[in-house]
Amino acid sequence: MSYIKTYFSHIEQLLRTVLETQEANIHTLAGTLVDTAVEGGKIFFFGCSHAGILSQEAFYRTGGLVIANPILPKGLTLDTVPVTDTSVLERKPEYAHEILNTTPIGAGDLLVIHSVSGRNGVPVEIAIEAKKRGIKTAAITSVAYSSCAPSRHPSGKRLFEVCDLVLDNCGCIGDAAISIEGFPEKTAPTSTITGAAIINALCAESVALFLEKGVEPPVFMSANLDGGDEYNAKMFEKYQDRITYM
Repeated sequence: MSYIKTYFSHIEQLLRTVLETQEANIHTLAGTLVDTAVEGGKIFFFGCSHAGILSQEAFYRTGGLVIANPILPKGLTLDTVPVTDTSVLERKPEYAHEILNTTPIGAGDLLVIHSVSGRNGVPVEIAIEAKKRGIKTAAITSVAYSSCAPSRHPSGKRLFEVCDLVLDNCGCIGDAAISIEGFPEKTAPTSTITGAAIINALCAESVALFLEKGVEPPVFMSANLDGGDEYNAKMFEKYQDRITYM
């Protein structure tokens, strides 16, 4: 038996499920993103530990949106040493206030929060507090996983219960998806793949909506193509008021 084929088959089916069930929500988020940008607002992506990989996927990327800003707070990224500290810190809801207070985000902006389990204190609190501050919120999460796990936030709420819009990655409970004969634990998680697909589909749909509004899409050209550096420099200059990562 090839577990390589098993995993690829699972991913193929999972991506089909995400497309079939989440296309409308991705389109809605793209519309919110474009409207926010056209109105002068900023776009942010946030996640803790491995969930934060999507924040890095979203920004400074060939073909990606120039205006996508990552929130990469100290102690919640995978370069933290020891990395187990991220698991401790993401459970402390009070840290969400420090993150928001030190991020140039405010009313009218959009915050996309990725948390697979959706149960930890920081992502839930950052969504709750962001909404209090007039920030639009969207979650990328596993509704099935989150629904079976009790919240670690004092409110008892999970991320999908506190955001304006929810994008379900349709992943399984625990994220790891493949059972290997003779081994009790599952392996091969899926959330990074489905999450990246959602992020890049969101980007593509947003570009189309920018064009519908007659707005030049703020998209990076590859710096490894001739003319890329010059093109990107113009994008940086044009959107410098919406960029917080430079």
